[in-house]
Amino acid sequence: MVDLTALGDAILRGERAALARAITLAESRRADHREQAQTLLSRLLPHTGKAIRVGITGVPGVGKSTTIDALGSYLTGQGHKVAVLAVDPSSTRSGGSILGDKTRMARLAIDPHAYIRPSPSSGTLGGVAAKTRETMLLCEAAGFDVILVETVGVGQSETAVADLTDFFLVLMLPNAGDELQGIKKGIIELADMLAVNKADGEGATAARAAAAQYKAALHILAPASTLWSTPVVTISGLTGAGLDALWAKIEEHRNRFEAKGLIAEKRRRQDVKWMWAMVQDRLQAKLRHDPALKARAPKLEAAVAAGEMAPTAAADEIAKALGL
Repeated sequence: MVDLTALGDAILRGERAALARAITLAESRRADHREQAQTLLSRLLPHTGKAIRVGITGVPGVGKSTTIDALGSYLTGQGHKVAVLAVDPSSTRSGGSILGDKTRMARLAIDPHAYIRPSPSSGTLGGVAAKTRETMLLCEAAGFDVILVETVGVGQSETAVADLTDFFLVLMLPNAGDELQGIKKGIIELADMLAVNKADGEGATAARAAAAQYKAALHILAPASTLWSTPVVTISGLTGAGLDALWAKIEEHRNRFEAKGLIAEKRRRQDVKWMWAMVQDRLQAKLRHDPALKARAPKLEAAVAAGEMAPTAAADEIAKALGL
């Protein structure tokens, strides 16, 4: 049995081993672990909420890990404590995960003021781990004042990460053919800032040209808020160029929105979404583990696959078994 009082005290003292143990507890699928994690979170909740939460996305190859390594190192150099929650794609066959972020973020991995937590997505919507929010709160309770949440950049993960964070940063590539073709309107509407990466060496000119095109494209979209127009910056995750200006924009956004009480308002809306996400998680858990349903499901699947039963009829039977 875990001593939750001692574990909570250790987290508040910033002990990394205690933080890692608590996150493992929160990520567990065991019912008793989940109950203990919720008890621990309830106790730590008054010590959370003070961090700047930044979501970072971009297509594979855009340099997310390199940029986060450089940005995190810049921030720890400025006196911040940085936690990186890097959501890895899990195998849909084995459930395994690469968990290679610590090797891709070499500087942060050995920085005493940084904490990297690779977390398998386990097939959850868009690749965002179901327990990422709990992990974020635990890191805040441990004293981390900047939380960087990296998404795998596939499917609907961008929306899920935007619902976890205060500021949503989208990394873009120069020299990606028709730059504007790669912009999904939905992502741009979520973005609080676009950063064209790899603006170094021979890529600097291409990055500036791409940034100009993105700025022109943004003019035709109505801003999400009258307080903020989405800026476009050029950066180099490799050399660190432009990261100071990027962070200054993030701080400017926070100051503007916090002064109007909009950060707190946004987080309250996110909490409601979190509540419903947890309800869905409970339903899915029951779907996976209900003994009667586990026995019946293979027969229903076989009947549907053989064309002997309509999918709607099978779905109705499953719903009835769950008491829905």
